[in-house]
Amino acid sequence: MKFHNKLTDWYLVNARDLPWRETQDPYPIWLSEIMLQQTRINQGLPYFFKFMEAFPTVFDLAGASEDKVLKLWQGLGYYSRARNLHFTAKYVAHELNGVFPTTYKELKQLKGVGDYTASAIASFCYQEPVAVVDGNVYRVLSRYFGIDTPINSTEGIKEFKSLAEKLLDKKQPHIYNQAIMEFGALQCSPKSPDCDICPLQVDCVAFQQNSITALPRKLKKTKVQERNYNYIVVVDKEGQVLLEKRTGKGIWKNLYQFPLIESTKTCETLEDLISFNDESLPQHILEEASLYNEKPIKHVLSHRKLWVSFWIVEVEKLKLVENLSKSLLMTNQIDTFAVPVVIEKFIDAYGFSE
Repeated sequence: MKFHNKLTDWYLVNARDLPWRETQDPYPIWLSEIMLQQTRINQGLPYFFKFMEAFPTVFDLAGASEDKVLKLWQGLGYYSRARNLHFTAKYVAHELNGVFPTTYKELKQLKGVGDYTASAIASFCYQEPVAVVDGNVYRVLSRYFGIDTPINSTEGIKEFKSLAEKLLDKKQPHIYNQAIMEFGALQCSPKSPDCDICPLQVDCVAFQQNSITALPRKLKKTKVQERNYNYIVVVDKEGQVLLEKRTGKGIWKNLYQFPLIESTKTCETLEDLISFNDESLPQHILEEASLYNEKPIKHVLSHRKLWVSFWIVEVEKLKLVENLSKSLLMTNQIDTFAVPVVIEKFIDAYGFSE
């Protein structure tokens, strides 16, 4: 039996019941694929339902404010995905009259849509014979064929894409592509795959050579940078708090945060904190700060490790505080702003809304 037939037979019995598999409408399929980039299905599924409820069509998503999109996305991480999602929705709605491109090449021109996502949409919606290659596919092919070329190398990306195209069931690419991804997610899982009941076991090179745990191979990543973040939480007796909007090109672009002071070491005392102030806040404000968490909170991102401290400053009335930057805003509705997860957890613990 051919490789793709075995996978398809397995899929028809074991496939999970997922909402985007019940349609060929490119909008929910595109939405799900963007959300599931670097996100597990069980984590992304609630967000998919939230977005579909809030924005049932691409026109609804295009008409939303970026702040609302980022707020609904809050907690999924990799926020550039949400910004690209919103940009593309506006492009499709306004420039393409709400009609998504129907070919792999055209889909790949959309912002935030790369080779994998374009292949997925083109095959799932339009049955175009293009192979998907995601982490699950890399794992299945690497183990089954015993390929140790690093999957994150230029050579590996080309090699696996070429192999995936050769194996593709061109008569039903939409079924095969979903089958191989589902197989990698459920059967040929990253850790502790159940090889004893695997339908590919007999011809699997990694199983025969006892190299399951060694494959697929990846080139080592660059060293993760460590940063020290000190958030200054200035609140008054009326329940107002100071926030600022992040700018620049970082992953948290356009999210909101408390005024931030970065330091080259953990600030254990008020004197430490003041020494790193770049005048983003008046010194007389910082002189009233008290440390909220005794030990810095470790917050790990893909490219850096943050050590986060929150400092509380209580004032009588924020409107009367002098020398505040114009970029700072005052609000008593902090729950309506999109913030990074580490700040969201602090907000819940501190109890602003109580």
